[in-house]
Amino acid sequence: MSSATANATATQTPASTTTNETVSTLDIRQDVLIAASPEIAFEALLEELGPGSVMPDGKPFPMKIEPWPGGRWYRDLGEAGGHKYGHLWGHVQVIKAPTLLELNGPMPMSFPAVNHVQYRLKAEGNGTRLSLVHRAMGVLPRELRDGMPEGWAHGMKRIKEVAETRAKSRKEGGR
Repeated sequence: MSSATANATATQTPASTTTNETVSTLDIRQDVLIAASPEIAFEALLEELGPGSVMPDGKPFPMKIEPWPGGRWYRDLGEAGGHKYGHLWGHVQVIKAPTLLELNGPMPMSFPAVNHVQYRLKAEGNGTRLSLVHRAMGVLPRELRDGMPEGWAHGMKRIKEVAETRAKSRKEGGR
């Protein structure tokens, strides 16, 4: 079973003399029980955050993640005219495989914002409890705040699917 909560609060802060923007906060918490070991669930997490990422409509959305402290999490959009293109989503702040991954950075936001995402994995029964906490603050448009919980729920579902498929495959392969 998956659970999700999101709270967004807005407070007015002084801005430049020509505009008046609102700084908001975001707090999303979700968790899911995965029928796989923490090791397999962690592999699936890195796959979904990396080359196996898929949009809700099924379109591939490959990312790159460097799984070490300070490693980048980014979209590599190739090269044209001798220039590299892409979008930095964040950096690995903490990695303790297979129990913890923390990322910080702009995430999918191209405006003033700071994000911190924590994935915690804990053995539970014959599986793994994967918990996600995403906190952000900055100039966060309402449509972004409203859509974030659904986006993270999709990612959590994908991690569960990938992990459970791998666990089943390895179990059957071991017979």
